[in-house]
Amino acid sequence: MDMSVTISGDYGYVILVFCSSWFLLNWLESRTFQARRRYEVPYPKMYTEPYSHVFNCIQRAHQNTLEGYPMFLVLLFLGGILYPKLSAASGALWIASRVVYALGYYTGDPERRRFGAFGYIGLLTMLVINVIFALKLLGIVAQ
Repeated sequence: MDMSVTISGDYGYVILVFCSSWFLLNWLESRTFQARRRYEVPYPKMYTEPYSHVFNCIQRAHQNTLEGYPMFLVLLFLGGILYPKLSAASGALWIASRVVYALGYYTGDPERRRFGAFGYIGLLTMLVINVIFALKLLGIVAQ
């Protein structure tokens, strides 16, 4: 069964959320760069030796976001085809959660990063949207 997909004008919200994610990544990168200078951690070292707990927390906040970023992008862009506003809102929630996550981690207390866990609501919402989209494409769910 073939299905044609039309991208609505509301997909612009999805693109704006993607653009916002660029600012998030650059903010995280700049904070890591500043911490490298403050704690004297030369490239290409990922972690400090001797051990600097705060630098490692700052670097991990950036690295962890990068690790999940490809999945975020796929869920955002594909889910946005079917439900652009809901996908964009879910993506914006994820971005906000990454800021809260990083700020908590920057304290040097890794437990405080958990305040950013609400971003999983956004990711799971986008995952459900993608499953619905796939089922519609397969003709299992009515269009």
